[in-house]
Amino acid sequence: MKLRSFLLILQRLAWIAFWLFLPITSFRFFPSGLGGGTLVRPLSLYPLLLLLPLATLPRLFSRPLPRTLLTLLPFTLAVLISAAASFLLGIEPVLGVSVTDRVLRALITLAIGLSFYLTVAIMPESPAELRSALRWMTVGFSFAFVWGSLQTLYILHFNSAYFNLLNQIQKAFSLRKLFPTRISGATYEPNWFAEQINLLLIPWLLAAIVNNSSLFAWRWRRVTVEWLLLAWAVMLIAFTFSRAGYVNLAVLALAALILFRLRQFSQRGFSLLKMGARLALEAALVLLLFVGMTFFVGRKNDFFARIWTYWLETQDTSFERFLYYIGFNARLTYSETALNTYQAYPFLGVGPGNYAFFFEKMLPDEPLAPTPELLRIISPEEGRNRLITPKNLYLRILAENGLLGMGGFLVFLIAHLGCALFLWLSPQGEQRTWGTAALFGLFSLAVAAFSFDSFALPNMWVLLGLIAAAAQIARRQAGAGER
Repeated sequence: MKLRSFLLILQRLAWIAFWLFLPITSFRFFPSGLGGGTLVRPLSLYPLLLLLPLATLPRLFSRPLPRTLLTLLPFTLAVLISAAASFLLGIEPVLGVSVTDRVLRALITLAIGLSFYLTVAIMPESPAELRSALRWMTVGFSFAFVWGSLQTLYILHFNSAYFNLLNQIQKAFSLRKLFPTRISGATYEPNWFAEQINLLLIPWLLAAIVNNSSLFAWRWRRVTVEWLLLAWAVMLIAFTFSRAGYVNLAVLALAALILFRLRQFSQRGFSLLKMGARLALEAALVLLLFVGMTFFVGRKNDFFARIWTYWLETQDTSFERFLYYIGFNARLTYSETALNTYQAYPFLGVGPGNYAFFFEKMLPDEPLAPTPELLRIISPEEGRNRLITPKNLYLRILAENGLLGMGGFLVFLIAHLGCALFLWLSPQGEQRTWGTAALFGLFSLAVAAFSFDSFALPNMWVLLGLIAAAAQIARRQAGAGER
């Protein structure tokens, strides 16, 4: 009995730690067997390793499971088939790295991602448990926000002694030092920080605001904790100077406006013409605010300011030259290379992790001199054997797993879209809030997937796991009500 109580306490502590540690995704101290040679090292993996034997695996065989788990099978099977087929392509080792090494590493990262998803989808069994998980996640992000806010101070007014102090603290737990002109929170780089805020936190904040609800008891009129956190999150994303983060935030703001007005107009019976005109005006105001924020904050970052200074400082106003000017050309080359790889191996791809072996062969036929980043990758220097990826989840799946893998992945996402709509159309207020958050999260994921490609990052898996858990709880409540 004492052992059982101890294990329950350990499980509870691990569950809390899992949510608190989510913002730290490049933890310095990581064993090589768990991906210690990669940049993605989520600290939440440590409590997850406790949760897997204590809760996740036992519940797989003893509890009703979310139906979305079935949609994981086609994608997982497609990845395994493409992995097996890649050994028949005759790929030669490069710089001591073999196909086996790449495939094994890719499958381990996928297993890590699936473990995140399974645990989050299975663990919450009631609305109270889901709310508790979201509260702990909010607390974890609050700590990360404090750390990010301390970083904004040297952006506003740089002080070398202050920056060096924060840098030493950052390097104590993270793989990478801080950026003197951008904030990165507790992550590896600024874009990661903006992405995790947009994917994991803002959908739930916006949903609570749109539905006038809150996870917390404190409230002053309509102002809730979610309002304060949202304002804080927007401020921090602004100082990441992440282009993808800005675009994603704008998409979320427009989605929130549309969903809020749709529900409001449907309740009050406004005409379609009036609704459309008001939405168009409000959307224009939202975009104008984002442009103003971008211009105001961008004055603190010369590289970010290139987005508009290009049109003022150069006479060659071609769009291709603009992409080079803002440093986006390398991303385009990664994408073109992935597309070339997919076109050469359309059905099964080249196998998980094997994009790197085909990188030089599939590069587009264009000069590399204007892109130093690409020259460093293909030059035979120390560190060249680092992982090369397309930096685009859709294109990575197409290049490495082909149409079979992309089809399986889309089925997986569509299943969660169905869960989101099921919740959003629910007559119960709390379930509608979950559904609204799920829709925001899927909108955000659809945009963010153009700028990340790692299966080991927990953001996507945790988001989808929360959607699956919310839908499963709602179905269980509906079943109990019918009985």
